[in-house]
Amino acid sequence: MIKILIDPQIFNLQTYGGISRYYTEIFKRLKKNKKLSIILPIDSSNNVYVANSGLLLKEKKLITYLIKTLNALGVSTRSLNRKISEKKTKRPLRDNNFELFIPTYYDPYFLEFINDKPFVLTVYDMIHELFPQYFIEDPWNVTVNKKRLLETATKIIAVSRNTKKDIIKIYPHIDESKIEVIYHGNSIQVNENVSVDLPDNYILFVGSRDYYKNFYFLAEAIKDLLAKDTSLKLICAGGGEFKEEEIEFLKRIGIQEQVEQKYFEEEQLGLFYKNARCFVFPSMYEGFGIPVLESMACGCPIVLANSSSFPEVAGEAGIYFDVSNKEDLMNKIVLVLNDKKLRDEHVLKGIEQAKKFNWEIAASQCLELYKKAING
Repeated sequence: MIKILIDPQIFNLQTYGGISRYYTEIFKRLKKNKKLSIILPIDSSNNVYVANSGLLLKEKKLITYLIKTLNALGVSTRSLNRKISEKKTKRPLRDNNFELFIPTYYDPYFLEFINDKPFVLTVYDMIHELFPQYFIEDPWNVTVNKKRLLETATKIIAVSRNTKKDIIKIYPHIDESKIEVIYHGNSIQVNENVSVDLPDNYILFVGSRDYYKNFYFLAEAIKDLLAKDTSLKLICAGGGEFKEEEIEFLKRIGIQEQVEQKYFEEEQLGLFYKNARCFVFPSMYEGFGIPVLESMACGCPIVLANSSSFPEVAGEAGIYFDVSNKEDLMNKIVLVLNDKKLRDEHVLKGIEQAKKFNWEIAASQCLELYKKAING
């Protein structure tokens, strides 16, 4: 029996998010393996993925009642969950009763307890290192902590070949042989039984609009297109309500009435993709880019930058633009909107490309790497 102890920090940081989804998908599959003991030392979480995964410890009724009561009163329990889970994690760390430790983010607190036990670090991207101007305020000290963990990890998982390349480029002293590439799988499904309030004619943008995500770049690129066709909308799914500065920007370029921010429940997102004329991912950089995979799996043509991990993930299904050229972005969007044959071809290519990314394969590859870490 191999005992794997999972650090719970990401489940205290994210309610939704690609990283917490990744660990949930991997370990709920590995938990089915009777030769493994998967220990996630928390019994309650606000994270939507792990809460329904079967990975949590048997709930303690008093703690669960307290957390649910505070949540019902609108009180954030993230700090409380973090303190409880840190305490629960340090106990088995001190007992040293495990073969492998899996940190889920970059807090290195566990190093003082781990002794000579192996740990496997997953690196999701190198965005903090490549674009430090966007992370002047770094409350989690990601860059420093990540470097320390990269140097001390037994094995490293990179979520794409591009991420592995970036690790080696930025930290050439890191042993390349201990880095293996393991892709994400696809989690999204199109649920036709849920209702969504969406226009008939829209371009889709998903997730955070901050900094390197290039939302302003996209809005400026398509402002003339929206002016010509007032039935066309830009739907921003998730990412929080528009900030005042975003509203002022959209007013200034004359497209405020055609750009909408919409929330979605997890089971609704597939329909956002499926019903869109196209999905645009203008981000300057992603370590993997889960929305790329989601869009392809839902049969939505995707327009994205010809940079970072995008060609690796989208392959021939992507319709690529020059990330520094707004006119090129607009032209590619117009192309996919107006050329039905091209659109249909890329929808089919996307569906086939998405099949290459599978959580069962990812979990199997992770397990093989975990065994290598344990056996030296």
